[in-house]
Amino acid sequence: MSADTLDTIELRGLRARGRHGCLPAERELGQEFVVDVALGLDTRPAAAGDDLSRTVDYGSLAGRLVAVVEGDPVNLIETLADRLAAVCLEQETVAQVEVTVHKPSAPVPHPFTDVAVKIRRSRP
Repeated sequence: MSADTLDTIELRGLRARGRHGCLPAERELGQEFVVDVALGLDTRPAAAGDDLSRTVDYGSLAGRLVAVVEGDPVNLIETLADRLAAVCLEQETVAQVEVTVHKPSAPVPHPFTDVAVKIRRSRP
């Protein structure tokens, strides 16, 4: 299945508290991060057999993603997004992933709605 014809499973708005950022206050106090993932895969084998083991258990995936957000702090949300993408690609059925990390409480000294980093990764 080519990248253009992959099916998509999306998990949007996953919330977790982390201590990511460059400023000492971000590390001390932490803040909420919001994660969106879009997984590219072929869902036909799972659909044909009505078999969860042939697709992605998004409940389990959500737990692993939250563990990364709540885990070891990093300076950049770019690094966090890369770590989250790696977790998604651990699932053999996932050929590619798009990860967006939102940092709605980023230390920006002007009114804003959101700061986000979006990355795309695929299996080599």
